[in-house]
Amino acid sequence: MRETKSLPKLVIFGDAEKQGVSGAIEEFVSFARGKAQVLASYSIEDVKEAGPKPEILKECDFAIVFGGDGSIISTARNLSRTSIPLIGVNVGKLGFLAEFSVGELKDFFPSLVTETVPTYRRMMLRCRVFGGSGRGNPAERFCSAAINDVFVAAGPPFRAIELQILVDGQPLAGCVSDGLIISTPTGSTAYNLSAGGPILSPKIEAMVITPICPHSLSFRPIVINAESTIEVVGIRVNEGTTVSIDGQVSLNLSSDDVVRVEREDSDFFIVNNPLRSQWDTLATKLRWAEKPKYKEYPDI
Repeated sequence: MRETKSLPKLVIFGDAEKQGVSGAIEEFVSFARGKAQVLASYSIEDVKEAGPKPEILKECDFAIVFGGDGSIISTARNLSRTSIPLIGVNVGKLGFLAEFSVGELKDFFPSLVTETVPTYRRMMLRCRVFGGSGRGNPAERFCSAAINDVFVAAGPPFRAIELQILVDGQPLAGCVSDGLIISTPTGSTAYNLSAGGPILSPKIEAMVITPICPHSLSFRPIVINAESTIEVVGIRVNEGTTVSIDGQVSLNLSSDDVVRVEREDSDFFIVNNPLRSQWDTLATKLRWAEKPKYKEYPDI
């Protein structure tokens, strides 16, 4: 929970190129005039290139992100070292993380000033890539936080690749497949779910390892402790094999590269829409556990 005692100080983020976002931001800024202090407004591209000024973030109470889940994930990853709660406003399609509409945000807005705001902590991952199978003192080639997932994709020429998976230094499995997904609970409803992985409650602290089209009938997804360290070694990869962070940042992998994934030191915070529970979101947006649509026969 987060308490605010005066006019909330806000930073706004949005994908200006996405249809409807600029209009939604203008509508909200007009509404918030006299009710909040808008310290700055950034496009998602601005955040990728330079990021918000640290002095602004130190004063900020909430970051409001207009767009879809991709915009929220990109913003959360770039603000991963702060404790600023994010409010997601859906101007996209699915909006699983973007829980508010513009109208719902207006209705909820008085709570930012007068009440304790329901803010929830969600774990992140840290992905690092080392050259040379981790022997000796390998050079770190890449490092990034991940909100949803870290995945290795086979890439061109699209032959199956072979990966070796270790957990806390102990061999777990060899994997001949189209790739591998390592997911957070938040990301369990994203690529992991499409690949047949389980749905996790966002409050659980765990990681899911899910193969992508494995050359095995018995390689099923596995859930492991959030404090574990996962290492993925490329035994046989393609020229276009990559490691991708949230489907937004990627790096080419070579044989003997080591992808090391562990829990990020910091978490990200998100404000939940009090009109919806996490289960409502599953049911209404993913149609989870929806009953079959039975055909009605006329009486004879």
